[in-house]
Amino acid sequence: MSTAPAGDAPASTAPVGHVQRRHGIVKVDPATLIALAAHKSVKRKIAPGFKPHKALNLVNKGGKTLPDMTFRSFYIAGASWADSDIHNIDTALSGALADPHLNNVLLQYYPGAAAISATFSGSTKLPGAPPTSFSRDDVNIVLQGLINDGTLAGTNFDTTVICLLLPPGSILTTDAAGGVGKLQAADDKASSLQGLGGYHGSCHIGAQRVYFAVGVYSQFINGKPNGIPVWPAPWKNVVATFYHELVEVRTDPDVEEAIRTNKDALLGWYSDAQNGGEIGDIPINEAGANLRTVMVEITLANGKTAPIQLMWSNAVGGPEGPFA
Repeated sequence: MSTAPAGDAPASTAPVGHVQRRHGIVKVDPATLIALAAHKSVKRKIAPGFKPHKALNLVNKGGKTLPDMTFRSFYIAGASWADSDIHNIDTALSGALADPHLNNVLLQYYPGAAAISATFSGSTKLPGAPPTSFSRDDVNIVLQGLINDGTLAGTNFDTTVICLLLPPGSILTTDAAGGVGKLQAADDKASSLQGLGGYHGSCHIGAQRVYFAVGVYSQFINGKPNGIPVWPAPWKNVVATFYHELVEVRTDPDVEEAIRTNKDALLGWYSDAQNGGEIGDIPINEAGANLRTVMVEITLANGKTAPIQLMWSNAVGGPEGPFA
């Protein structure tokens, strides 16, 4: 048996022609309440060494975001990779991207969402010799091959990111006949020998758009840095770089489309402020020479550790962490 709310007459007693009004009743979508509870549980803390700088906060430009993302990793010149490195990278990266505490930081960028997810669909060693250098054009070539040979058959390209991990010793550049590299000024070309760790974007393979992230094996070679070697163990640098790139894909997947077409409306979350950029860029810019303030190793909710880069949080006006 059900009872009418206090102050309401049962429907059966309402006079004919009378419009029944339910005074004092407020109703919302239950999913919104779940999301609200999730936000309430977050204890927001700016990272040590930073003060709030909300002028740099990200703005929702109206473009696509990926609340539920899948990623798949391919190790270029797979025979050149140590199995221990692959295991460590796959375990730490998938754990970090699925971690509820880290995702609580990102949830603020998905209004109304009760939760977000990042699913790892495995990794594969690719054949071939280690490339001396790997450019933006090479990204398209590899992805074209993976589509042509059926490796990516069945992939949902709207929500999946293909990760290309370069082997030890290879140099990453943004050089390209097309894509992002072509749009950069000649003196703004980027190389892993000058501090480039990785980048993300989107390729057009025929009629298919493919989201990708590519990163270098960051280490010191003969005393000189290739990539961003913050930790002595290169695999940790790889994890932090791809965490950076994949979180940027989650919040701003079509940035290369926006650059290519000059349409800012394709951007997701982005800061136009000086020293702004995407969610992972701003903390790097703010850290300057003190990279260890944003490149940190944390304990995940599953009890394992992972090297990550702290992300920008509008809620605290800076890189957020520690986490809850």
